[in-house]
Amino acid sequence: MPGKRHPRVHNLCLLGFGNVNRTLVRLLQDRELELRDKHGIAWRITGVATRRLGWIASRDGLDALLLAGNSAPRWDLLPHVSPPYGNVRDWLHQAHADVLFEATSLNAHTGQPAIDHLRTALDSEVHAITANKGPLVYAYEELTRLAAAKGRRFLFESTVMDGVPIFSLFRDSLPTVHVRGFRGILNSTTNLILTGMEEGLSFEESLKKAQDVGVAETDPSDDIDGWDGAVKVAALVCVVMRMPLKLDQIQREGIRGLSGETVRAARRAGTPYKLVCRAASSGNAIQASVRPEQVPLSDPLAHVTGSSSVVYFETDTFPGLAITEDNPGLEATAYGMLADFIRAVSK
Repeated sequence: MPGKRHPRVHNLCLLGFGNVNRTLVRLLQDRELELRDKHGIAWRITGVATRRLGWIASRDGLDALLLAGNSAPRWDLLPHVSPPYGNVRDWLHQAHADVLFEATSLNAHTGQPAIDHLRTALDSEVHAITANKGPLVYAYEELTRLAAAKGRRFLFESTVMDGVPIFSLFRDSLPTVHVRGFRGILNSTTNLILTGMEEGLSFEESLKKAQDVGVAETDPSDDIDGWDGAVKVAALVCVVMRMPLKLDQIQREGIRGLSGETVRAARRAGTPYKLVCRAASSGNAIQASVRPEQVPLSDPLAHVTGSSSVVYFETDTFPGLAITEDNPGLEATAYGMLADFIRAVSK
């Protein structure tokens, strides 16, 4: 019998090493045998970069077990770590990168510096995978064209509803299906806050609870003022509906003005508040909004609580196509990046 073919080892670089990329490393380790035996994929981490650490690269690989440890990584103990590098291109080159996992913070107003990171990776012939939705709004067409020109993949499944396969569903499983519109609950932070207010908490108390469990950021402004929802709406419109949409074209209102009593009164009346994201095409124009809406209990959105999300698509083939995610954890976001990794290196 011929010998078993050894899988190719892919060099991975992690830009940002917060909760998402840490969880991704643990997931890669958990699925290591399955990736090798079922998909013919092996991997090693050759680069990690953060504001605090700078640009760490080792073509021989960094110790993945140390990177994914429960305690803070001892970067000073990592073997064969090169000195910090001044920019993304040099870092990727030193790491001999095949894939970049970009997980920096969202800039809702420019998409930077994530756009530059992804552009540099693709220009360096490195697959670019991101959990940052900003680049979809401000540079989707550019990055998609660049990826095609370089023979690489630009993938972003974790940007909306974590790892739920929204983008790949329409790209791979439903080709030629045309999306006419959608509505849903796409921001888990505000949904969790509203649920807490319905249960008797004030806005401030519910926000603090969401921060304590790790759902809300220390500065939650993007979430509670509707910016995160607006960026997700624009991303879905740009990619799934294939129409450009700027943030200033989206009617945006957050939940900051809602009091606990107002929210509880709406629930008692059978029309609870939800931060509803929606978009619909009308000819060559898009009508889009993110704002608190009172929805009747007959509407499935009324029963989506906690950090759960849901989106209903209206298409030319399926009048109502629903995708629901029930109280996801970080593993869901990391899984979306893992799935993109498999897609990128398998084609």
